[in-house]
Amino acid sequence: MNGIIIAIFVLGYAAIATEHSIKINKSATALLTGVLCWTIYILFSHDKHLVNHELLEHLGDLSGILFFLMGAMTIVELVDAHDGFNIITSKINQTDKRKLLWIIGFITFFLSAILDNLTTTIVLISLNRKLIRDEKDRLFFAGIIVIAANAGGAWSPIGDVTTTMLWIGNQITTVNIILKVFLPSVVSLAVPLVYLSFKMKGNMPKPAGKATETGKDLSQKHQLTVLIGGISALIFVPVFKTFTHLPPFMGMLFGLGVLWVMVEIMHKGKEDEHKTKYSVVQALRKIDVPSILFFLGILISIAALQSTGVLLSMADWLTQTLKNENIIVMAIGLLSAIVDNVPLVAAAQGMYDLTVFPTDHPFWEFLAYCAGTGGSILIIGSAAGVAAMGMEKIDFFWYLKKISFLALIGYFSGAAFFILQQQLFG
Repeated sequence: MNGIIIAIFVLGYAAIATEHSIKINKSATALLTGVLCWTIYILFSHDKHLVNHELLEHLGDLSGILFFLMGAMTIVELVDAHDGFNIITSKINQTDKRKLLWIIGFITFFLSAILDNLTTTIVLISLNRKLIRDEKDRLFFAGIIVIAANAGGAWSPIGDVTTTMLWIGNQITTVNIILKVFLPSVVSLAVPLVYLSFKMKGNMPKPAGKATETGKDLSQKHQLTVLIGGISALIFVPVFKTFTHLPPFMGMLFGLGVLWVMVEIMHKGKEDEHKTKYSVVQALRKIDVPSILFFLGILISIAALQSTGVLLSMADWLTQTLKNENIIVMAIGLLSAIVDNVPLVAAAQGMYDLTVFPTDHPFWEFLAYCAGTGGSILIIGSAAGVAAMGMEKIDFFWYLKKISFLALIGYFSGAAFFILQQQLFG
């Protein structure tokens, strides 16, 4: 059974990677792959009720991610409809490619630690569209945004779902993860940027302002109000989670609800035609639903591999084969570029309890770094990458050719820095 499921996953993965060659949308392939994996699992299982129960448990977790994604996309679309991002992009006058790369890279890096890598990617790619006119340049910068968002999320307890898992599981503490992983994460972003500083040259034209009629019926005060409201709603998510202990998607939906009320009050009394342009209903129509379905397909495929024990067996094999804990963690990081890092970290948490590696042990800190940044090596290896792939229609092999090497040298550089830091300072 496991062999068939693995074969289906590999074939589905190959079809997603060759989407442009075979002319089949990756969302369709991902959905078929996910459903077929679970179909094989239940057909070969003696306990159908157990399989259904496992699927529904996974669906509960996955629906939280999907609602989070939908909420974030809707907030971003609503801010964009009110030209809120133009207020930010008008302040960024840099046209030198190398300098702009550093600016966008480190804005993404620090914002990811405050929000999370997925939300930050959605916001920055939306800004990227305003700043960069040329499609090739825009795609390249989108790839750097993925690297920066994953690097920024790795050192913050609320920046990446895997770091959050380790934080909730008491494997790490807030102060220690920041102290130990911040500099390796900076290195993992800085090394690709330094490399590109020697490779990139030239300027890019500053894009013209958005040609809409918003200037006629929206004041700058309204634009700024929606921008501040949208950013506040996103920043509020980790605060809401900390105080209520509810899942992050609840905070995202709460923020969307508040912003929705704000917009309704702002445009109250105006003609329906005017209100429709700036409504949440219109924003919902514009969000990229195929990308959300693609995300769902990938996640339920991974859930099948987790439920059948494939991922746990893989983690066990790594332990017995590699033996050295640093090499094991780095291998998990590389695997997270192919298989979602969430079940890999969950498997590691199940294999090594706190009696083996106590709270704030370097194993857990290194795992947070590697699982967070390793997903950048392939476009499909992280939530940030999947979101960027959907929003900018990034081709798998284009990313492999243009971005993967940069992510790889950053990953190994940061890992080397972490090991050196640990040997020097303990």
